[in-house]
Amino acid sequence: MFIMQALQKVHAAPGLEVREVPPPARPGSGEVLIRVDATGICGTDVHIAEWTPGYEFMAPAMPVTLGHEFAGTIVEVGSDVGAVEKGSLVTIRPSVVCGRCPACKAGDTDACTNRRGIGVMRNGGFAPLVCVPAGNCVPVPAGLDPAIAALTEPMTVSAEAVDTGEVRDGDRVLVLGPGTIGQGIALFAKAAGASEVVVAGHNDGPRLETLNRLGFENTVDTFGRTLADALAPYLEAGKFDVVIEATGVPAVVQPSLEVLRKRGVLVICGIHPKPASVNLTQLVREHQQIRGSYRAPIATWSRVVAYLAQHAEQVREMISHRVPLSEALAGFELARNKSASKVVVLPQA
Repeated sequence: MFIMQALQKVHAAPGLEVREVPPPARPGSGEVLIRVDATGICGTDVHIAEWTPGYEFMAPAMPVTLGHEFAGTIVEVGSDVGAVEKGSLVTIRPSVVCGRCPACKAGDTDACTNRRGIGVMRNGGFAPLVCVPAGNCVPVPAGLDPAIAALTEPMTVSAEAVDTGEVRDGDRVLVLGPGTIGQGIALFAKAAGASEVVVAGHNDGPRLETLNRLGFENTVDTFGRTLADALAPYLEAGKFDVVIEATGVPAVVQPSLEVLRKRGVLVICGIHPKPASVNLTQLVREHQQIRGSYRAPIATWSRVVAYLAQHAEQVREMISHRVPLSEALAGFELARNKSASKVVVLPQA
């Protein structure tokens, strides 16, 4: 019997394991079998590996193969799969809707209340093969590097954050957090017409250097100083119109508001392990808004795929490391200690 390797969360405790597991069953109705070509290591994956509070809901699904940022080739199809075809390169929307809740029955699948995440509650892309619903497949242009296609999921999160902030022509935008999400936010803010995009990190040299290679010269490292001090040269021109937080660090929320202009918008898209403290009196008097941003609607996916295809050589700079599945744990350490920008696992290598 064919046995494959998979990177799995086995216990409700810190740690991951590369294990030998049986391959997926043949695809059933509405399903396809994907040969996984590339899977990105996400901040969520690192949180799951470290067992950060907030992921206890995963316990009933264990052991479960992680990996929700991936692209691959359809190698087998079940019945009733619609227009998807064997041999197609696709990226995968990781959120599987139930089809039964009131929102799904009304056709508003973006509001499904019973989602199950691929790579979280069902097996994901840190394996050579994975079975997924055909409806979760998003076509990718032939010839696009699968590692670039695997950036689609995090880039949809970035695009949604920029959309939520309603960034428009001439806005001055501050991005907090220079990881993959922050890098994507910078790119989409620029595409939306921002006149200035500043990206701040904390002890984040390698990832800030990636942003420089992406064409963003206005980067600052806040290590050893306050956010306001680090941004002093930029604040001489005034406070920012939009601040987008992608750090997941509660302590940065209030300082973010202090560098945001009156009636400005703060977008929170980082996943925070505990509540943040906010000076609500200041918020009220400054007419500021805090908006949450998370999963992008389905329509955003095709827009992001088109962006990646059009800017493939530029966004390639986001990928700092490519590792085989057998070295995935080392890849996780690179992501955890911030010495990497984006680590992509190649299950077929």
